[in-house]
Amino acid sequence: MTTTPTVTSTPPKTWRTRLVGTPLGWALALAAAALGVYLFVSHTGHVVAALPYLLLMACPLMHLFMHRGHGHHHGKRE
Repeated sequence: MTTTPTVTSTPPKTWRTRLVGTPLGWALALAAAALGVYLFVSHTGHVVAALPYLLLMACPLMHLFMHRGHGHHHGKRE
């Protein structure tokens, strides 16, 4: 019985995958969390009033930032 070697393909490195787990990534996440807590504690009324608009903006932002890797090969034919 012969075995064929498995081919593993690594995903391309993007700025997001390079940032996760680095000290800069942790600092940015901590700063964003602190800003969120500050806004919620000191400006609760403004945050609650903005929630419907933030939910409406979530759809276009999701399409812009999250749907990049859905197999759009941009000219590559298979």
